[in-house]
Amino acid sequence: MRRLFWFGAGLAAGVALTRKVRSVARQATPAGVAANLGEAMHELATAVGTFGADVRAGMAEREEELSEMVEQRSGVSPVTRGAGARARRANG
Repeated sequence: MRRLFWFGAGLAAGVALTRKVRSVARQATPAGVAANLGEAMHELATAVGTFGADVRAGMAEREEELSEMVEQRSGVSPVTRGAGARARRANG
């Protein structure tokens, strides 16, 4: 019975080791390296896009805070960037 147990354990370890070696060997091929590089570039692009969206959201939030502060202190409502540019073009 003990021999059968050790035979089974050795067989399972051999199968696991063979699969791991094949996986590592597949990653070392040019196609495997290209796939890994493609995944890394995709993750980087996603991270940069997320960072840009966070920055834009923070800018909009801060712009709103500053507009409220200007309105409270001066009593004048600031003109939004797009409307101000349209007004200058119409007047100028």
